[in-house]
Amino acid sequence: MQEHSQVPLAGLTTLRLGGPARRLLVAETEDEVVEAVRRADTDSEPLLVLGGGSNLVVADEGFDGTVLQVATRGVAVAPLALHALQVEAGVDWDHVVALTVEEGYAGLEALSGIPGRVGAAPIQNVGAYGQEVAQTVGWVRALDRSSHDVVLLNPEDCGFGYRDSVFKRSDRYVVLAVAFALEHSRLGAPVRYAELARRLGVEVGARVPATDVRAAVLELRRGKGMVLNAEDHDTWSAGSFFTNPLLPPAQAAALPETAPRWPTDDGRVKTSAAWLIEQAGIGKGHGSGAARVSTKHTLALTNRGGATTAELLALAREIRAAVHDKFGVTLVPEPVLVGAEL
Repeated sequence: MQEHSQVPLAGLTTLRLGGPARRLLVAETEDEVVEAVRRADTDSEPLLVLGGGSNLVVADEGFDGTVLQVATRGVAVAPLALHALQVEAGVDWDHVVALTVEEGYAGLEALSGIPGRVGAAPIQNVGAYGQEVAQTVGWVRALDRSSHDVVLLNPEDCGFGYRDSVFKRSDRYVVLAVAFALEHSRLGAPVRYAELARRLGVEVGARVPATDVRAAVLELRRGKGMVLNAEDHDTWSAGSFFTNPLLPPAQAAALPETAPRWPTDDGRVKTSAAWLIEQAGIGKGHGSGAARVSTKHTLALTNRGGATTAELLALAREIRAAVHDKFGVTLVPEPVLVGAEL
């Protein structure tokens, strides 16, 4: 296990923001992850578990404790219709999606291009273009910090919700590996997202080759600055900064008729955070400093180079206040805030 001190976290996040970690551990095996967490807990050491840093906003002051970067790399593909893919938490997420498409497994192709590592996928219940991780998780192996035992959690144990899970609601579990239950098929799962269906030239619900779905999703994401590119400051972000609001029916009905609305299974109504932001007068490229709204997508807050976390959070507060003042809706941040708050 590698150990370093006073490492700037800006270099380990896609926002390229954040002060130093007092100590950084890089764990390359599951045993090293378990050992590091157990040691930190025994010593009552503040611990931050880090993957790809793609959904993280770290304060300028940094983190006064141990940052554990999970860099495990194991991938196993089995010739089975269910639980066909077992992946350790430190593997790059898009590498896994590409692998499933290449090997002829359907179910993850619409999640192409999402930055980060596999361990973060069930934590955030990552989703895009009509798919979300909860639809394909077979099990999650995790370290239970309440007992320090390694446990296997079934999907119903994971408490999945919209960009939410039991892993996100507390720090009890450290994700070690994930198994995905995928269909053995060269055709992708049914296309459930209208924008993606239009790009593919098919009706919603149609099935097309997973390779075509992946190519279309990557094209759509690049157009929104959502595929990492060191030369493109629109990708110096944490992806969508705010989740799409889930509103009670009465509150959703009070929005303008032109507001997007999608009924959900729990009786609430989802609306578009991007639409609310734009209608509140915040457009692409908004901002005057080094922290600005992406020029490609109003949901992404970006570092144009030389920004501070304080500047980014000030911009987020401005956007949240503008939406609340106009619509009475309070936007909720999607990234994990470390040492910072809105």
